[in-house]
Parts: sequence; structure tokens; C-alpha cells
Amino acid sequence: MRFPTDVLTVLTDPRTVIRDDQVSIPFELDRVVYEQVNTVLKEMGGRWDGRKAVRAHVFAYRIEEFMRQCLAAGEYPSRYDQGWYATPPALVTQIVDAAGIRAGDTVLEPSAGAGAMTADIASRGGVVDAVEFDERRAAVLRAQGDCRKVMQTDFLGLDPLDWEEGYDRIVMNPPFNNGLDHILHAVGFMKDDGHLVAVMSSGLMWWSDRKTVEFREVVEEVGGEIAELPEDSFAVSGTNVRTCMVWLPGYAGSRLRTHDWLMRQPRQLGLFDMAA
Repeated sequence: MRFPTDVLTVLTDPRTVIRDDQVSIPFELDRVVYEQVNTVLKEMGGRWDGRKAVRAHVFAYRIEEFMRQCLAAGEYPSRYDQGWYATPPALVTQIVDAAGIRAGDTVLEPSAGAGAMTADIASRGGVVDAVEFDERRAAVLRAQGDCRKVMQTDFLGLDPLDWEEGYDRIVMNPPFNNGLDHILHAVGFMKDDGHLVAVMSSGLMWWSDRKTVEFREVVEEVGGEIAELPEDSFAVSGTNVRTCMVWLPGYAGSRLRTHDWLMRQPRQLGLFDMAA
């Protein structure tokens, strides 16, 4: 979406402070202009924090470089258009802890956004490859330097058989509208003994369609877990959508169609679903 002219003027004003996860405007704005600025920053995932020590729009991810890329282009991606909500910092820690990432582990983040999780993964010694569909967010990921590789593409269009090896760990916060499709596809990039940790709509715990029911069965079979997250887990990112966390360990011989499983099959089968 294009920045409204007045909003672009405010955000590019040298007095505006855009640093780390905050955007602060320390000067008076006309009420109409303020409402426009507030709307845009909220659509980008910001939340107003009026405490005296802060008084800024605070984001659940590093906004600084991302915002500068957007301002240079004169447009921004609305989270409402793309179904994208940044992973809040507290949840990032919980997800990466659950993945059990060790130094040297290869890690795939197939819905990387603006890098909410990649910095934490890299700080633990993980070797991160990231996939992000949006061009500007992919540019931010490259600029931040947390990743070994950044692929700007639709993750569902990638073929696991193009990879010589699977990943030790997969961590992801996929789009809520088709999160299970992303998780099932991600299994094809995981080693037999890898782990996958994902955030998804809590509907995964009770939806009754065949795909979801079979997935829950396999999670139980491999000793995984689907746990409901607190109601306000994504409040800082501007949504109260109910979510759960999926922990999925792999092992040879399970029904999971991991990368190792796919490599053992005749290539002409073209089987990328999880279950037979």
C-alpha cells in the first residue's frame, strides 16, 4: 500500500526517531495527520505505548531497517492484506527454546517475516536459512545478516528434492489462513531426526477435516504435542487470534514424510504430503 503523503512526510522528517523496535514522533501533529500516522503504524504491526519512558509505537520485531526500506519505496505491506503478524519477543524465546537449537544446527525459517526469530536462532549458534515472500521484508532479512541464505519466494512453491540435505530444526509462524499447509510442506525439509516447532491457529486442536485429524494422529504417534497458547500471545502484534504451538519430533519409520523419507523414494512419485 502507498503511504499517504502526509504520513510519508512525518515518517521521513529528521525529527522522527526510528530505532530498533520503536517509532517515536517527538513533535506536535495535526489531529487528522496523527490519526493517519497511527493507522499506518498499526497496520504495519505497531502498538502505541503511552508510558512516559516510552511514548512510541512499539513493534514485535526490529522495525528500523524495515521501515527505511518501506519509506524509500514509498509503500508498505499491510499485515491485513497479507495475513502477517510478527512473532512477539516472548513467544520467539518460547519457540526457539522448544526447538532445542544447538550450535551448528541447520535451521529453516520458512515464514521469516522481518526476522523476529532469526536473530535469536543465530545467537544460539544456529545456521539459519530463511524464506520470505515479501520483497521488502526479504531485503530487511538480508541487511540484518542473521541468515546464511534468504530466499524471497513463496515457500509452498519450493521443492524439498532440490535440497541435498534436510534441516535439523524448523521453526515457523506461518500465515494463519493456511498454516497447516505450510507445516505439512515444511516437514519435507526436515531430517528424520529433526524437530519442527510452529505457531498456528488454535483451530488445529479441534478442526474435524480429514487433513487436520490425520495430522493430530501423527503428532501423537511421534510423541509430539499441540499446546494452546495464552489468549493474549499476539496482542502486542495487534491481534487477539487464538493460537497454539506445535512441537513435532521426527524419527525414521514414522508416517512423517521428511526430507530423508522423500530422498528414499523414486523421484517420479512426487509425494510431498505428510500422510499416505
